[in-house]
Amino acid sequence: MSDIREEIREQCQELILSDKQIEEIMRRLLKEINRGLGKATQPEADIKCFITYVQDLPNGKEKGKFLALDLGGTNFRVLLIHLKDENDFEMLSKIYAIPQSIMLGSGTQLFDHIAECLANFMKEHSVYEEKLPLGFTFSFPLTQLGLTKGILARWTKGFNCSGVVGEDVVQLLKDAIARRGLDVQIEICAILNDTTGTLMSCAWKNHNCRIGLIVGTGSNACYVEKVENCEMFDGPKDPKKEHVLINTEWGAFGDNGALDFVRTEYDREIDHFSINPGRQIQEKMISGMYMGELARLAIVKFTRAGLLFGGVGSDILFKRGQFFTKYVSEIESDKPGTYMYCRDVLDELGLEHATDEDCANVRYICECVSSRAAHLVSAGIAALINKMDEKSVTVGVDGSVYRFHPKFHDLMKAKIRQFVKPDISFDLMLSEDGSGRGAALVAAVACREAH
Repeated sequence: MSDIREEIREQCQELILSDKQIEEIMRRLLKEINRGLGKATQPEADIKCFITYVQDLPNGKEKGKFLALDLGGTNFRVLLIHLKDENDFEMLSKIYAIPQSIMLGSGTQLFDHIAECLANFMKEHSVYEEKLPLGFTFSFPLTQLGLTKGILARWTKGFNCSGVVGEDVVQLLKDAIARRGLDVQIEICAILNDTTGTLMSCAWKNHNCRIGLIVGTGSNACYVEKVENCEMFDGPKDPKKEHVLINTEWGAFGDNGALDFVRTEYDREIDHFSINPGRQIQEKMISGMYMGELARLAIVKFTRAGLLFGGVGSDILFKRGQFFTKYVSEIESDKPGTYMYCRDVLDELGLEHATDEDCANVRYICECVSSRAAHLVSAGIAALINKMDEKSVTVGVDGSVYRFHPKFHDLMKAKIRQFVKPDISFDLMLSEDGSGRGAALVAAVACREAH
């Protein structure tokens, strides 16, 4: 082991969370969640804990045809789901791109684009004659006023459409559909976000599912809370329904400085150059939108200090956003002592002159960044599991980072176990196509309840 590695190891120490720090993060997160649940404190809380008004989980008996729209990032999906009987369903779906010009254009353009894709999809599958129930997954912070009314609190994930913040997105979708005339006949039964969709989708198969988690472009979690703890709950209170799903929007944890004690210069730089400085602080330490850039900033720092690549970088390496999060997953997929994927990545970045030692150091930096992300997520999940205090909990998880990073699942499993009360058992379940099918299931459950 060379001296260089020692210097890098020392300087990466700040990216490694100690157990003490994790306990403190859990304590602060829980405090923020309780503030988000309280009427007097919710406006100031970082973790908004939006009430979803979803109170019924699937029981596996839902049947029929349902549509789902899933908007959560740079593309969106339209799905047609036919639930036949328990655990048997057919699903057709199509992905449509959202061009940058629409992501930063007007709300009218965005919803017209969605309505047009929906119309095309329904024609393609000959269902535009039937008036189908639709679940709308809209994965941005919403203040929900009911199952079919959601006011956009703010844009995240690179979107900035004008005229949408403060508006009911269900109404905007209905307006766009109405502008088309009569080619789309649907009934919007529910609006939800991707964490709720993930939880519902997993609960259909596993009735123990109580938490939905996303670790992808962004990061967020929802969980089942007692209605009596939700001061913001504004719906009819039904004594038979003691629980409601809470969409925490925990990506904003740390916006008030609660995470400053573990943030690094890399975190501050990412935040400074983002389109929403000072916002979504926890998300910027965890999610796929930023993980590659965190690693790049550290690699650049060590290259400029002469500790990597003989001090010789490349134009691509020095360019913001060019070290993708998938590179982190690829580099960590190499077997110990081998650097096949790592070399492929470094070649793509114009760093053909890298030595084996450089590869080992780059991998170490990636491991520090991704382990920290996994441990931050685990701190949040352990805090939620302990708060609910049920004997057995399944966590439904979706998102590209969780899905494709070779060690994320194992890192989470070990860390959550360490911090969850010893008498509670838990399980992490990968959501098969979560948010889309979940939206259809929320619509299905809503229809089941209405009829």
